[in-house]
Amino acid sequence: CAWSIERPPGDTAGCTFCHTSSEERCSTCHQRHQFDPAVARHSEQCKACHWGKDHRDWEAYDISIHGVAYQVNKWNSTEFDFSKKLSDADYVGPTCQYCHLRGGHHNVQRLSTVYTSMGMSNADRGAPLWKEKRDTWVSVCDDCHSPRFARENLQAMDEACKDAGLKYTEAFKVAENLMLDGMGEPMPKDLAPDWSGQHIWS
Repeated sequence: CAWSIERPPGDTAGCTFCHTSSEERCSTCHQRHQFDPAVARHSEQCKACHWGKDHRDWEAYDISIHGVAYQVNKWNSTEFDFSKKLSDADYVGPTCQYCHLRGGHHNVQRLSTVYTSMGMSNADRGAPLWKEKRDTWVSVCDDCHSPRFARENLQAMDEACKDAGLKYTEAFKVAENLMLDGMGEPMPKDLAPDWSGQHIWS
């Protein structure tokens, strides 16, 4: 995105590290010096790129109940047999690869989770496309959970996204009113602009 490219190099270092030379190469996941599918099936392979302030995927997984099950049992070959193909795997808890590369398919986005960009990209909008994506999301969860459990959690996330949107609107209105009342500082011109390209808030 143009708004990201134009930001200071320190802000985009994490992006360019993955989204230039290493993106979509086999060795990104399989390791260049130890090219082994069993290595690529460990969740830590995803951590190399998917962590940090710009996208906290690893941190979210690591502290989740799924991540805890993985961390506690990952050295136990009866609970996580990484020598098996993903299509044959029977893990005690899901790894990143088990869900995102379900069945061993290499298209990670084919079965990506539905919440990105503040949770808005696949929030329930009623269109057939979103229903299909959400049904796919539920089909991944019901490998281990009931479809009802998966749909209830999806609904809970929808509600959280709606609440977050309302809070964001409220906070923006407070900042706008402070500016109108002469209480806010304009952003110095040498700092990055906000999402709309304007130097509004300090």
